Amino acid sequence: MRRLALFALLLGLSLMAHALPFGLYLDLGFSRFSDAEKTFDQNVKSMEQASGSDLSVACFIYAKLKRYGKLAECTDRLDVRIRAGEKKNSDFMIMPSPTAPLPDALRAMAALELGNPLEALARGQKALALVTDEGVGGMFSPVAYKVELLQVLGIASSLTGQRTEAEKYLSALHELSVPYIGGQQWRNLKDVGQAKIHLALGNHEKALEFLQEEHYVFPRLVADILMGGGDSISAFYDLPKFLMLGKALMETGKLKEAKDALDALVNHKRAGEYPDVFWVALSERGRLAEKEGDAAGAAGFYRKAIEIIEQQRSSINTEAAKIGFAGDKQKVYGRLITLLFTAGRYGEAFEFVERSKSRALVDMLATKKDFAIAGADPEKTRLALAMLDQADSQSRQLNASPVHEKNAEQRSLKLVRQDIAAAAPDLSSLVSVGSVPLAETQSKLAEGEQLVEFYYQDDVLFAFVLDQKTIQAVKLDGANLAKLVQDMRSAVENPGTAEWINPAKLLHARLIKPIESLLVGKRLIVVAHGALHYLPFNALMAENGSLFIDRYTLRMLPAASVINLLKPVLMEKNAPTLTFGNPDLGDAKLDLAFAEGEARAVAKLVKGSRLLLRKDASETNFRRAAGLFSRIHFATHGKFQAESPLDSGLYLARDAENDGLLKVSELYSMQINADLVTLSACETGLGKIDNGDDVVGLSRGFLYAGARSVISSLWSVDDNATAELMGAFYVELANTPKAEALRAAQLKTRTSFPHPFFWAAFQLTGRAD
Repeated sequence: MRRLALFALLLGLSLMAHALPFGLYLDLGFSRFSDAEKTFDQNVKSMEQASGSDLSVACFIYAKLKRYGKLAECTDRLDVRIRAGEKKNSDFMIMPSPTAPLPDALRAMAALELGNPLEALARGQKALALVTDEGVGGMFSPVAYKVELLQVLGIASSLTGQRTEAEKYLSALHELSVPYIGGQQWRNLKDVGQAKIHLALGNHEKALEFLQEEHYVFPRLVADILMGGGDSISAFYDLPKFLMLGKALMETGKLKEAKDALDALVNHKRAGEYPDVFWVALSERGRLAEKEGDAAGAAGFYRKAIEIIEQQRSSINTEAAKIGFAGDKQKVYGRLITLLFTAGRYGEAFEFVERSKSRALVDMLATKKDFAIAGADPEKTRLALAMLDQADSQSRQLNASPVHEKNAEQRSLKLVRQDIAAAAPDLSSLVSVGSVPLAETQSKLAEGEQLVEFYYQDDVLFAFVLDQKTIQAVKLDGANLAKLVQDMRSAVENPGTAEWINPAKLLHARLIKPIESLLVGKRLIVVAHGALHYLPFNALMAENGSLFIDRYTLRMLPAASVINLLKPVLMEKNAPTLTFGNPDLGDAKLDLAFAEGEARAVAKLVKGSRLLLRKDASETNFRRAAGLFSRIHFATHGKFQAESPLDSGLYLARDAENDGLLKVSELYSMQINADLVTLSACETGLGKIDNGDDVVGLSRGFLYAGARSVISSLWSVDDNATAELMGAFYVELANTPKAEALRAAQLKTRTSFPHPFFWAAFQLTGRAD
């Protein structure tokens, strides 16, 4: 207590002339950031009127609490104050410190936490360039900036594959001289920073060298002096270090010591307040249990980790990203799925396969704020999403509140999710991870229809085969699967050769032959995974030379649970079609003569159809007329953005109202009551493959918007062959279900154009009828 009183006295003497109360700085010293925020809000009513010094404190608090919205506003306002000449922070009157680097330093840290290492690099480099040697102490001293920024830059460089740059920042941190006053503290902070970069680079032995002595000396000493073991500052310093130490020890084969470190974390009374650290620790503890041969224990740890992962709307990165690795949440699913499969618990394994896909989709759409809900008030939808974001943010604050408040925040998040799930199941599937009972999915399969879902993680590949009553699973050979798929794609897209046959046979032997005895019918639903989303299944070849399409009628689903969200078909056999053909894109080289002929032919098939060509084939006209037709046909170009999948879309004519690009992201905000959407365009079936799936492409977007079925293509299709295929498809469609009609049209086109390049690109996603 005497040491604590001395600390408070010294701090108080340095703050006597400052506007903010002394208690706020005590809260900062003890890592009680939520209390500090409340004190700040009580004493500074508006960020617009706050001084640069006050804003520096506020921005620091918001960064620690992960309040990224407030942090963005605060750093912007601090920039204004700095440009106005307030370049020093006067919190510590004896030792004022420079604030010019602070806005971008905090932005760099936030970017790393939010999984954007490229932005972290740009912001961090900008901030580091502003750091001078002026001033030796204060809240933001030059050494404080350099220690923090060099480790952020080192980790970000590593995460972006720039190993040489990461090593340069590591060297600079190693060579950084520290002041005499507080030298032990600064040396320890340097050691921690170096350990983080070594972890990010995979140098576990070197990381361990820096971690072991520091971990037991500095954090324990600070915690014992200031708060006593197990309280705020102890958790703040200890938990990330326990994780770092456990990771390094395990990777270097020191399993007993690793177990002690990880157990200290997962059993810590405040571990739940650090969800991003907690789930990674549980995952690592599961790996350790597997190494010890304890499969049941490992599965328990993985289940707990997944529970934490699924509590948030968006991915958890924050603190874990700053300690050299953020963990791969999809690998947690993969490890649990493998354990469940090995134990013969196929139903449970299948459930977690679906949850992994749902998690990936939720991550992809986490930043989207507007979704359409059939029959719902758009304003109420926006309000529900705002409440979800607020509850999500509050539930994941680090050290943000006492335990009883944390529990209340978790309950609030749960209630908001329940309200959304009850009011709009479609929306719920996009903003939270749910679990659809296996029996419910099986009940939606037609008599004699089977579903095959593939799942792979690294080289481990599983196929789950479902019918209305049973589920079976087979382990397949997943070695070099993505390369095999790419080989086939490359060969198929070269119609002048027969090079596609060898990879087609290899993939059939890998994917279909091992489960062929389980496939008793002719109607299949395939749920692909990873690179398999890009595979033309209909062109796979058996040993006897027959193709997949010769035996099976195929439809695709992005995830098995989507079958529960597909709306019943409209009872119109020969419905009029809204057709868009050869839109005027302002460049004659982009004109599609055969596509225009295709559009005219499709529009003539059914009386009452509407044909829109050239400038009339506009995005504006689509938005106006889409809800009036149960069939919509696009004969136009498509755009696939692998790194920004929500920006993929269809090119239509532009005008004063719309830019002409109908994006995937826009489809989630639209309502299209269509029985069938046909995308006779380039690469419309493609989507972003994230490391856990789910592909977010045009097909999924149209399904969410209300389409019962979508026909799309896997590659840039031939204009002439496609016109023939689409004509045959619509003729068949007059008397045949969609899946059968597409198969018949592909078989017919195959007689004129035998190479799969001309007919195998098209796939039906959604309902078969």
